[in-house]
Order: sequence, then structure tokens, then C-alpha cells
Amino acid sequence: MDLQLSGRVAVVTGASKGIGLAVTRTLLGEGVRVVAASRKSTPELDALTGDLVHVPADLMDPEAPGQIVERAVSEFGGLDILVNNAGGPPPGVALPRFSFMAPTDEDWRVMFEFNLFSVVRAVRAAITPMLARGGGSIVNISSGSARLPAPMNVDYNAAKAGLNNLAKALSEEFAPQGIRVNTVSPGPVRTAWWTESGGAADIIAAQAGTDRDSVIEQVAPEMMKLSTGRLVDPQEIADVVALLASPRSASTTGADFAVDGGFLKQI
Repeated sequence: MDLQLSGRVAVVTGASKGIGLAVTRTLLGEGVRVVAASRKSTPELDALTGDLVHVPADLMDPEAPGQIVERAVSEFGGLDILVNNAGGPPPGVALPRFSFMAPTDEDWRVMFEFNLFSVVRAVRAAITPMLARGGGSIVNISSGSARLPAPMNVDYNAAKAGLNNLAKALSEEFAPQGIRVNTVSPGPVRTAWWTESGGAADIIAAQAGTDRDSVIEQVAPEMMKLSTGRLVDPQEIADVVALLASPRSASTTGADFAVDGGFLKQI
């Protein structure tokens, strides 16, 4: 199916690995010109071919989202697609935390800064150039945990719930002007958050008295009641993002898509 994306311009945050890398690769494959933002590049990102510009940016800096969008406009002449993928543990933070009492005021602040406020700033910067092109598509990467409150990672869950609310409000305001806003809510995805040394798998392994590989392959899918019995592959998220970015989804706005292996059981 032709997604009718060739020649469009996209910004993808958190683009150097995991979901963001898969989204960047997929959009490039559809002929999209991509500004890929991350704190630093990776060999995997550098190896991608196509109209790709990497912008080193730290989204904890309030000026960074606007600078990324400005780069897209100056480099490619406008902006059609914004994928707010950067999120998860803020720089230097390890998750999961297992109790409401664990995060401090500062922990809450940086969690919201990274997972919500950076998105607010990116959207604010993107609206004007999108309107100048007659519309666009904004896709926010949230989490199934936004709709399944729990004591584990309570600050992260609350930030993502705020992101879902934001997306719905934006869709109401800007759909009449041609800008669609949707959310993709993954479950646990096989990314560095889980797999790297000191990541979620190691933390859970220490609690469960097992090893990292066992957590990834068995303990986490069972603990999170994943119907598929495995963590989600980043490409499975990227495929949905590409469809939502496409004019093929012209009547889809204000929606939340669970790509979570059956993590969310509620209707």
C-alpha cells in the first residue's frame, strides 16, 4: 500500500535507537525527509540512507524542541509530521521504581519535563509550520501504563496519562485546521530501556532472583500478562506510526492505539 508519504518532512525525537530508530528507518523507506533528534547519534542511525539530518539535542533543555523544528524548516522547507517519541527514564534515571514513596519532588519534576513538557514545547513549535503547509500529523508515543495506574513507576505513568489528555485536547482544537494528533501506547518494548546493563531487566532480575535474559524472555511477559508471551518489537510500533503519519489515516485523530502484546486488558 502506498502511504503517500514521499517528499514529506518529519521530525522524530529519540531517534537514535529503539522505537525512534525504527520509526526513522520506516519513514525514510517511505521517502520521507527526516530530521532525527537525539542527544547523540549511533552507528545504527548513521547507517541509514535517505534524506536524513541528525540534530544533537537534549530535550531537558527547554529551547531544544523549538530548535529541532526550526532545523527541519530551514533544511527541508517545512514540516508535515512530528513524532514525539523521546520518553521513558530521563537522562541518568533508572526504572522501574516500585513504590509511590520512591520518587522525590525532583524525580517527579524531571519525569514530567522529559515525558510531557518537552512534547508540549515540540508541538507548540510545530503548529505554525504545519499550518503553513495546510496541516500535518502529530504522533505521540505514550504507554499502556497511562491507562493502567499502578504503584510501579507512578511518576512515569502520570506523565504519560497527561500526554494522552494533551493529545486529545490538541486533536479537538486543530483537526478543523488539518492537523491530526494521535497517540500510540506500547507495552513493554524490547529496547535498551530493558536490555542494556542496569536497565529494567537487570533491576527486575535483582528483585526476582534471576537473570536479565530470563526476565526479558519469561519473567516480564508473565508479570505483565502479555497475551503474546513476548515483548513488543520496535518495528511493530513504527509500522503503526507510519500509518498514522500518512494521509491514508485522514479521518483518524484523537485516537490512542495500543501496540502492547495484550498488556492492556480493559475495554
